[in-house]
Amino acid sequence: MKIYTGTGDRGKTSLFSGERIEKNDARIEAYGAVDELNALVGAVVASLPSVPEGGVVSMQLTRIQSDLFRVGAWLATSAGSPSMAYLQPMDQEDSRWLEEQVDQMQSQLPELTVFILPGGHSSAAWAHVARTVCRRAERRIVSLLDQNTLPDDGADSLLTYVNRLSDYLFVLARYCNYLAGMVDQVWQS
Repeated sequence: MKIYTGTGDRGKTSLFSGERIEKNDARIEAYGAVDELNALVGAVVASLPSVPEGGVVSMQLTRIQSDLFRVGAWLATSAGSPSMAYLQPMDQEDSRWLEEQVDQMQSQLPELTVFILPGGHSSAAWAHVARTVCRRAERRIVSLLDQNTLPDDGADSLLTYVNRLSDYLFVLARYCNYLAGMVDQVWQS
């Protein structure tokens, strides 16, 4: 399979559902942010501390990367197109799973009563970067919802999932510092 096709040389690309649109379209911006987020999740995995809990986190993040491909597919498919039949919907169970992982990690962390600076262990720093890109992806998805360009069925669940994912990534950053034996850096005003 060739990686380059030459069909995007004039600033257009194809959606999963087949339409050709400008590469700077809001839809491309949204699934581009999701793609960037997926790559950053991979950076978190590559930098996890070498502790047994790191393996558990790695498996969680691999599932999240697969989920992000599903999110991207929804964003790259026009409402009502026949391609929608091939999409696996995001549902509330996906978001509940993230909430369960957040609760599990938080149960091992000290209560947070102050603002913290992004950083610490490299895996925590990458998780913080992923969190900020996740928030950007969420903003792009909200813009698409405002424009009514996403399929109605599943759009709310998709947005909920991305919102919960940013919460997960914040807690994950703290958890990575915890696994590495590092303390979160408190913001000093």
